Amino acid sequence: MNFERRRWILAVLGVAWLMVILDGSVVNIALPSAQADLGFSNAQRQWVVTGYALAFGSLLLLGGRFGDRVGHKHALVVGLVGFAVMSALGAAATGFPMLVAARALQGVFAAALTPALLALLTTTFTNPKERGQAFAIYGAIGAGGGGVGMLLGGVLTTYASWRWTLLINVFFAVAAVAGALAWIRTDRSGRHDPLDMRGAVLATAGLFCLVFGLSRADTDGWTASSTLLLLVAGILVLAVFVVDQSRSRLPLLPPHILHSRVRGGANVAMLTTNAGAFGLYLYLAYYLQDTLGYSALATGLAFLPMVAAMIITSQVANRVLLARIGPKIVIPTGMGLAAIGMLMLSTVTTTSGYAPHILPSLIVVGLGFGLSLSPGFATGTLGLQRHEAGIGSATIQTSQQIGGAVGTALLNTLAASAASTYLQHHATDMKLASLAGYTATFLAAAVLFAGGAIVVALLIPKGSLATVAMAARARLDAADPPQR
Repeated sequence: MNFERRRWILAVLGVAWLMVILDGSVVNIALPSAQADLGFSNAQRQWVVTGYALAFGSLLLLGGRFGDRVGHKHALVVGLVGFAVMSALGAAATGFPMLVAARALQGVFAAALTPALLALLTTTFTNPKERGQAFAIYGAIGAGGGGVGMLLGGVLTTYASWRWTLLINVFFAVAAVAGALAWIRTDRSGRHDPLDMRGAVLATAGLFCLVFGLSRADTDGWTASSTLLLLVAGILVLAVFVVDQSRSRLPLLPPHILHSRVRGGANVAMLTTNAGAFGLYLYLAYYLQDTLGYSALATGLAFLPMVAAMIITSQVANRVLLARIGPKIVIPTGMGLAAIGMLMLSTVTTTSGYAPHILPSLIVVGLGFGLSLSPGFATGTLGLQRHEAGIGSATIQTSQQIGGAVGTALLNTLAASAASTYLQHHATDMKLASLAGYTATFLAAAVLFAGGAIVVALLIPKGSLATVAMAARARLDAADPPQR
């Protein structure tokens, strides 16, 4: 495959990945407008997000194996077409049930689409230099897409309609499908093993219960019987899944994929970083709008310096730093910087200015995210064979989703508790109570980043990316010899 074709493939994958990343943040910004238009309650509103998260998070492993079996190009096209159709259905929603159903089905197709994206990136760019450049671009899109999505959501909601935050996906999907058909060659796995249906059911059921339980913790509290039942069920089913996979002849998730310190460390990094990032994106947006009085558009603009910092450092990290000093130093350093930035944000007040107080924090966090999130993708897929690239990619994306769900439940609970505690000990000033909740989540996110950095530094072995990749591949080949 020549270099020109690989460049076009990267462009196609970038467009598709941008669509997925933008979807989460633009829809969140548009939720209040959709609620006013369709007339659903605050209690129902969470299901627009939760319905998508449940389908997406619980089906990722199955989606990854689907791509390994039918070919990653086919999985990509199927996912793109389905995602576009369901986005259009959501944009045309006439009521709450139709909107939630469309969002849940979006999640189903996203679970097929996203592992295929990362798998195609992994198998297309095998040269170390090109791989670093490709993952730098992919990581920059992932890191900056959330902030850009908040800006785009503000623009569309303010000047058009909340429906356009869903309808815009159709344009991205059409462009990506056309590019995939033109540039990506059909790839089929050399294996035609029967699908591990027992493993698929266990993984899907366990992840569903876990994500659903975390969403119930957000609304009902951690001690509610519904929350505890779902969380315990999810943990038990996933434990059974792990045991089953270790004994299965043809497992859905071969254990040797995670029997690697480098891939295990990358998964921990993605889980903890995404858990902490929730505290930044959601609660800083609340702080800017509710406490400082920013508009939705101004809030989106406020995040742009962080996006710029992420893009710059993700390029440097993947193109230079990983090759020279390796992920053991790069990723924990990034998480440490993110912790410092969140610690800085935890000191804001009701009169803090953007330039002196918020902007420096955002830049430090952006630098940290660029050094941790983008290299996390590259490191988490090291050494994978072509026939397992999909399930390996799905594993690290599952860590992302679980991290986001944990962050949603944990930090929402913490924010509510901090605000309630403030009201119990002070005058009933809701603005100051809300501020107490926001700063508590910023501090908790800093702790998550710092703790994750320590674990990742202990897990990932020393060495440049090439050295670590050779060791990861050798371990994988020893456990599962390449197909001839």
